[in-house]
Amino acid sequence: MVGKDPLSDVLWADFQKMDLREKARYLNHDGRPFHVLLAQQFDRHMLDELGTLATRIRRTAKSKSGMRFLAELLDHKRAMLTFSQPSTRTFLSFYAACQILGLKIAEVRDTSTSSEMKGESPEDSVRTFSSYFDLLIMRTPKSGFTEKTAYALSNTERPVPIINAGSGKDQHPTQALLDIYTLQRSFERVGGIEGKNIVFVGDLGRGRTVRSLAYLLTHYPGVKQYFVAPRKLQIGQDILDQLDQSGMQYEVCEDFAQVLPEADAIYMTRIQDEWDTEPGESQRIDTSQYHFKAEHLRQIRIHTAIMHPLPRREEIESAVDHDPRAVYWRQVRNGMWIRAALIATIFGREGEIRHYYDMNLE
Repeated sequence: MVGKDPLSDVLWADFQKMDLREKARYLNHDGRPFHVLLAQQFDRHMLDELGTLATRIRRTAKSKSGMRFLAELLDHKRAMLTFSQPSTRTFLSFYAACQILGLKIAEVRDTSTSSEMKGESPEDSVRTFSSYFDLLIMRTPKSGFTEKTAYALSNTERPVPIINAGSGKDQHPTQALLDIYTLQRSFERVGGIEGKNIVFVGDLGRGRTVRSLAYLLTHYPGVKQYFVAPRKLQIGQDILDQLDQSGMQYEVCEDFAQVLPEADAIYMTRIQDEWDTEPGESQRIDTSQYHFKAEHLRQIRIHTAIMHPLPRREEIESAVDHDPRAVYWRQVRNGMWIRAALIATIFGREGEIRHYYDMNLE
């Protein structure tokens, strides 16, 4: 991180009024992210660079000497993981990513053990964390909270970067990064992501992972997105408006079986019943026809990638796990590598990783 935090150059009232693309301009500095809040702050060049860096880190980490090199890159830095919403994969992959790079780690996962129980505001809690740590990784059920705290910290004498690890129903940008990295790896022998058909299935209206990934895919020419869901769980119009602005092809439908033969990637999602506005709301929606079963393996292409952000319920049969096209367990591990690449980039250490890789592994 070098230079002035650009978010300190704008008034909060003005920042709130901006659309997502305008906001993204204030989150990067000198071609790299400072705060990581939105999918909109990543262009195609950054996605390619992060994917390449993640692969270099992954390959470097296979040797003891490589792990020692990586662990010394940021051993003078400290990271706080503050997760006020339940999480397994996101929390652990960030934890592991920090360990790979040598950061000292602390965590708060239960606000009942913090001073919020004494009446301290969440904003003051985060300001306190920033006094002790060099990076804050935050997961919250409150929409807009990561933006608010990032802005507040950018306007202090000690700006500290915040990574959004899931914010309300808004976005989950690092999940989208690991999804893109998974697609990059899955399609590296069949021409890359360009020109592929990506099918999203399930609870698309309340799934923040889909919201972020759908935007990132606009950077890949020829991609067509399919949104397959019951009407009450269908993708939001705001996402479709973004796709329209980008000139991306898409199709909104309810027939899962119809689109299976067209899919190059199938992105399954669970029902997000934690966002129900009344008890049993999700249970009244029949989602049985939106489950991927072993019998569907005969209907998809030989290279089709079956993905899921996890956790899963009934939407993918466990019998599918053994098919080589089921990449959701690779997807989990990819999260660790791409998050390590992102953190290394925030702190400007990507050049050292590239040099070590070129000297020792090329």
